[in-house]
Amino acid sequence: MVKICCIGAGYVGGPTMAVIAHKCPDIEVAVVDISVSRIAAWNSDQLPIYEPGLDDVVKSCRGKNLFFSTDVEKHVFEADIIFVSVNTPTKTRGLGAGKAADLTYWESAARMIADVSKSDKIVVEKSTVPVKTAEAIEKILTHNSKGVNYQILSNPEFLAEGTAIEDLFAPDRVLIGGRETPDGQRAIKALKEVYAHWVPEERIICTNLWSAELSKLAANAFLAQRISSVNAMSALCEATGADVAQVSHAVGKDTRIGHKFLNASVGFGGSCFQKDILNLVYICECNGLPELANYWKQVIKVNDYQKNRFVNRIVSSMFNTVSGKKIAILGFAFKKDTGDTRETPAIDVCKGLLGDKATLSIYDPQVTEEQIQRDLSMNKFDWDHPVHLQPMSPSSVKQVSVVWDAYEAAKGAHGLCILTEWDEFKNLDYKKIYDNMPKPAFVFDGRNVVNPQKLREIGFIVYSIGKPLDSWLKDMPAVA
Repeated sequence: MVKICCIGAGYVGGPTMAVIAHKCPDIEVAVVDISVSRIAAWNSDQLPIYEPGLDDVVKSCRGKNLFFSTDVEKHVFEADIIFVSVNTPTKTRGLGAGKAADLTYWESAARMIADVSKSDKIVVEKSTVPVKTAEAIEKILTHNSKGVNYQILSNPEFLAEGTAIEDLFAPDRVLIGGRETPDGQRAIKALKEVYAHWVPEERIICTNLWSAELSKLAANAFLAQRISSVNAMSALCEATGADVAQVSHAVGKDTRIGHKFLNASVGFGGSCFQKDILNLVYICECNGLPELANYWKQVIKVNDYQKNRFVNRIVSSMFNTVSGKKIAILGFAFKKDTGDTRETPAIDVCKGLLGDKATLSIYDPQVTEEQIQRDLSMNKFDWDHPVHLQPMSPSSVKQVSVVWDAYEAAKGAHGLCILTEWDEFKNLDYKKIYDNMPKPAFVFDGRNVVNPQKLREIGFIVYSIGKPLDSWLKDMPAVA
């Protein structure tokens, strides 16, 4: 029986390995992590991450050919194929700080693999890593090989949180990069055979190592660029009276462009987009391409501008101050159908409002109070380090309460901010909410979830990103 071990039981490692085990009953899959609490959660009825469909997949094969363990060295020793899915945070100090990826956890994983291995291994990069990481890992392994033969493959993930199980069951493509040597090609073939259990062969793309590594960064950069482009248009729409939804629809009908990733919002979040673009900026700079570095930096700048613009719109609309006012925050996750808060725009929006001394009441159906308090107290990129290495969260951030439903959050609030597009926010009783708010009552829709006209008929003053402005707002520019 082929044995697979995945180092790292997070958002990528856990779901990916669960689907491999589910689709390949003849393969034994072990997911290992040094976090005792995380592994305990994977072995419980309350999984550590929320992803539609994940529970059923895990429970269908856990204890049969899918195992979650803290015995990292044992499973690495036994494995034929080792996936490495550890964090690659952005460096916060030293050379490349603020842009380059920190490969500390990758390097320690590679050294541990070299220490415990007694048989040949295929080592698969599953984390998002900078181009040429495979070369660095290869050097560590070969210089500590003790006669063991290692082949390094790049197999980047292209999952979208909230649809990860669907994406894994029916991927657009599976990308495998390896060395163009006989041993490298054999390793590619071995991994291809795993995916071929359920993925059509024409969807499995094989490339060299560097193309696979760069393709991941490129895909995320292109997607983030589309979001920043439509968000730039949303500001212009507000200034001219155009409707960004109509503009996006018209542009998306061009088959060369398409409709995906043309929804205006308060900004993009998630674990990959910003980190990968910063990584791309650093690679461009290191290769003497400053103009290209500046081009990709602008995608990040527009995203930051959009979040700042949203906060400024809130403050300017409410008589130029939110000091002492209660603001309800609906949604904290970076998108619906996930509890993930990494780089969520909600963090910057909340911090901006807190900076103006607002009082926040936050509701999200999947994000815990502990996580929200932690996110609001951490510095940028701290989230990407293991929990035990993150700064200790204070018991609470002043002026913030986390509540159990949207109505409780909105009760007595001067303004309502929708920051995640959870379906339940479309169907709230907004008349009931309006009746329990001081007047004038404001709604700031950062995801274009609500029908602004219907809310105005109730009595709300409504701001929806990229939509024609409420008459109340027309003389109050939101200058970021």
